[in-house]
Order: sequence, then C-alpha cells, then structure tokens
Amino acid sequence: MGDVSATRPGANRWWVRMLDWLAGTAGGTLPEHARRELDDQRERNEILVVWIQAGLLATFALLYTLSRKTFPEGVAFRPVPWALGIYGIFIALRLFFAYRRSLKLPQLVLAVLADMTLLMVTIWSFHLQYGQPPAFYLKAPTLFYVFIFIALRTLSLVPGLVLAAGVAGAGGWLALLAFALNAPGGMALITTDYVAYLTSLSVLVGGEVDKVLSIVIVSILLAIATARARSLLLRAVAGQAAASQLARFFAPDVAATILASDEILKPGVGRQTEATAMFIDMRGFTRMAAQLPPRELVALLGEYQRIAVPIIERHRGSVMTYLGDGIMVTFGAMRANPAHAADALHCATELLDTLGEWARVRAARRLPAPGIGIGIEVGTVTCGAIGDEGRLEYAVIGDAVNRAAKLQNQTKAEDVRALATREVLERAVAHGYRGVGCGRILAARPVTGITDPVDLVVVE
Repeated sequence: MGDVSATRPGANRWWVRMLDWLAGTAGGTLPEHARRELDDQRERNEILVVWIQAGLLATFALLYTLSRKTFPEGVAFRPVPWALGIYGIFIALRLFFAYRRSLKLPQLVLAVLADMTLLMVTIWSFHLQYGQPPAFYLKAPTLFYVFIFIALRTLSLVPGLVLAAGVAGAGGWLALLAFALNAPGGMALITTDYVAYLTSLSVLVGGEVDKVLSIVIVSILLAIATARARSLLLRAVAGQAAASQLARFFAPDVAATILASDEILKPGVGRQTEATAMFIDMRGFTRMAAQLPPRELVALLGEYQRIAVPIIERHRGSVMTYLGDGIMVTFGAMRANPAHAADALHCATELLDTLGEWARVRAARRLPAPGIGIGIEVGTVTCGAIGDEGRLEYAVIGDAVNRAAKLQNQTKAEDVRALATREVLERAVAHGYRGVGCGRILAARPVTGITDPVDLVVVE
C-alpha cells in the first residue's frame, strides 16, 4: 500500500487510507516497541474472542440438551448438534492458532466468513428439520446470533473485521431470502399484510430488508466505535511509550509531575515550597577529562552516577539535572516531605561512605579515584518550567539552590567533603535527625558568592 500511495499520491491516497482504516493499521507512526505492544494486545484479544466463543458454544449445547425439543419426534435430520459439533472443531483449531499467535488478518476474515456461513446454513436447515417450506426459517430468532458474532469482532480492534461480519451476515440473510422466494411456491407467499406476515409463513419483503438494514447499520456503528477505540488505544500506547522515555531523561518525581499536570506546562508558571537543595561534585574531574580516553572517562562517570543515584532516591531525593560530573538534587521540592532536611543529611552521609569506599577500591586497582564535594542548603524554592514554548526544562530555582552550589565550592576552601548550614541541621533535628554524620560547626565563615558570613556544619 505504501508503494502505491508514494507513486500516485493524489487520486488514490484516499482509498489507501481507507484500506489502512479497515485493516486496523491506520493511526500514525509508533515506535517499534509500542507497535509490538499494540500487536500483543490484539493477539491477547483474539485469544479472548475464541474463549468467549467456546463459552457460547458450551452454553448453547447445555441449553439444547436440557430444553424441551419443539420439533417432531423421530425426525431424521437434526442440524443443531451437527452445527455445534462443527463449530466446536472450528473453535479448537482457532484456539490452537490463537495461542501460537499465528492468526493474521486473512485467517481472521476466513474465520468470520466461516462463523456466518455455519450460522446461515444452520438456519436454512430448519425447514428441513421441521418439514416446512423454506420461508419457515425466515421466522427463526436464531438470526439474532448474527449480532453476537459482529460484536465479538470489535475485540479484534480491526474495523474491517466488524464490517466483514456485518456484510457476511446481511449477505447471508439476503441469500436465505432469495432461496425462500425462489423455492416452489415461494413467490406466492409474498404479502404486504403485516399481521399475515407475523402469523403465517407469508413473507414481508420489507420486513426482511429491515433485518438486513439493521445488521448493516449495527455493523457500521460498531466498526466506527472499534476504530475510535483503537485510536484511543494507539494514543494510550504512544503516551505510555513517551512516559517511559520521559522517565529515563527525568527523575521519576519530575516525570510524574509533568505527566500528572492538569494543564500544559508553560514557562513563567511555577509554585513555591520549602525544600532542601544539594549539589554533588566529583573532585578532579576536569584534570581527568584531559588525561583519560573518552571511553574510560564516560565509563567512570557512569559508574559514579550508578552508585549515587540509587542512594539519592532511597532517601527520597529527586535528581533535577546532571551538570557534567555534578548532580543537582532536591528533597521535598517535587513531593511533599516535611523531613526533607533530615533526608538530605542522611543521604549525604551515605554518599560520603559509599563513594569513599568506591574511590578506595579504585585506588587499590591503580585506577583514577576521584573524591566528592557536597553542599546542602534549605529554604524556599520555586518549581516550574523555564525556557520558551519550543524548548522547556522543568527546574527548581531559588536562593537555597544557589547557596547550595556555593557551599559545594566552599568544601575545597575548608578542606572537607560536605558542608551544610546550621539551619539545615536545626531543621533536620526538628524532624528526628540525631546528628550522626555531622561534625564540627564552623561559625561565621565567609563563603565566596554569599554576602554575609555563614554558620557551616561539616558533614562527615
């Protein structure tokens, strides 16, 4: 189909789109993994369809067995057991191929035709079973089973199969009508009297046409509903694929905030909250970047981040961004957390221990063994989208963030690995922090980039 639309893009494009719509292949381009998920859903639905058919078969067989027979005793031909038996064989074969995931569109079309053919042949045989003229079977309520078969095809998510079931049902009933009218004496049964039609073997052609129109209209409506359901599923699968990719590029809390937003995020719109900001920096990275081959440098950075990020997440922190060898983290900004300061100090202590051991192991193997520096500050921050409409970034900004970055730089001047402010420690203690990991207090220390002296706490 793609080749045809490419070579004749004008006149034939509409029917190419129509064929795609009927086959259930329309709906835009999906990533390959999303398309596989959609195909898998369709195959699971087909298994469900066959099991529903098996349930219907069992129900009909039970009802037939238990019900009082309305045909004359001793009749030689009983079509229903034959129909149920043949249909049982069809279902067993379909179940086998459905579990093998080998039921493709052509096989499904044949299955639809087989369903309707078997139903119509069964209805046709009623006049033989009851010894009546062919017009007798036009009164059979078994016709309503046509709508069951049509409705079942909606689970295939292929509009064309729904329409195929409807066309097969309508065509089958027209064929039965034509057979009844062409049988000996059939034309004489035609009537325009509605009462005679209901109370005798008379044939009201308009009534039979109404049945056919009902089948066609229901099929069209269900096909449209199937197409819309499939379109919604496509969007849901595409949205899920986008969300999965989003979660890989953002912290889970950031991704969840973006996805759960009631309105489209716009630059300049944000919210304020109390939070703790943390900056983590790898010591000596610039020097290592000049000395190490690119592959080794990237591997070192990846190893460092694979250790740090799980620790951050375990302490309810959110990685806001990677700054080369640095990591910006917030606690309590993306999700409510009264103990954000305590979590930040616990996280810093575990980072120092774990990354310190990592550096010692690397040094023992004669590999580059970088240290780290951490700065922690608490305060009011603003969360929201920044940038322009064409390129947005979700960010947490504020004085606490700026000061945390400067405290991280101050660790070099103080010759320590991690610094927090006295306010961070006081907030943490108020929420149950016991001071484990916090050492001496450096009172009224000048910090580059901060106007007033700051009471610093060494985190160890």
